[in-house]
Amino acid sequence: MTGSGNGSGPVLDAAWAIDWLRRSAAVVAENRVALIELDRAIGDGDHGENLDRGFTAIVAKLDQETPATPGAAFKMAAMTLMSKVGGAAGPLYGTAFLRAGTAVGDAAALDAPMLVAALTAARDGVVARGKAASGEKTMIDAWTPAVDAAAAEAAADSAPAVVLAAAADAAEAGAIATDPLVARKGRASYLGERAIGHRDPGAASSALILRAAADAAAASAGAAAGGAAPAGSGS
Repeated sequence: MTGSGNGSGPVLDAAWAIDWLRRSAAVVAENRVALIELDRAIGDGDHGENLDRGFTAIVAKLDQETPATPGAAFKMAAMTLMSKVGGAAGPLYGTAFLRAGTAVGDAAALDAPMLVAALTAARDGVVARGKAASGEKTMIDAWTPAVDAAAAEAAADSAPAVVLAAAADAAEAGAIATDPLVARKGRASYLGERAIGHRDPGAASSALILRAAADAAAASAGAAAGGAAPAGSGS
């Protein structure tokens, strides 16, 4: 579950990655309608439905097999999302998880610097796939502040759970900050200033998924201290 990190607290293993994916599925299902409504306002309205389908398929895979490492869990999630999710969400999130899995390789567990490497690779994968930059009212507006916050905490030798909590906080703030932006990418860009006042659905879902990662890490750290349910048990 956890082990000693290099001065940065417990590390996070496959049980944490699996718990993250299961928690992500639960929070996406819980917010499916809200994400649909966000996307209906400035997109084609399928974001919540597509993500829910993809993460439901991930859970079904996890019920059949248990990835041995975080990287294996990320790559399984990537392949599932790419094959099951339509629209932009499948390729973008699939690329994010695939790049994260490649970044961490076969490591049995991730310390704070490796988490930053995974988050950075995920963000860079979305940038490469979506050709988007910060300020363009996309999921990058959640991912970039998340990466920056995670890197700052890791540089301060914070524990992995703290790194992920900071990333989630920053992603949530970044998603909210898309409200007043004019969209520059995707279907929302056709609306011009009419997109102002609407939150980007990809940024919103990114914040939900990164919060799930932080919650799973907090549960894992608590379990290691004897104060929480084991990681991998779901929410």
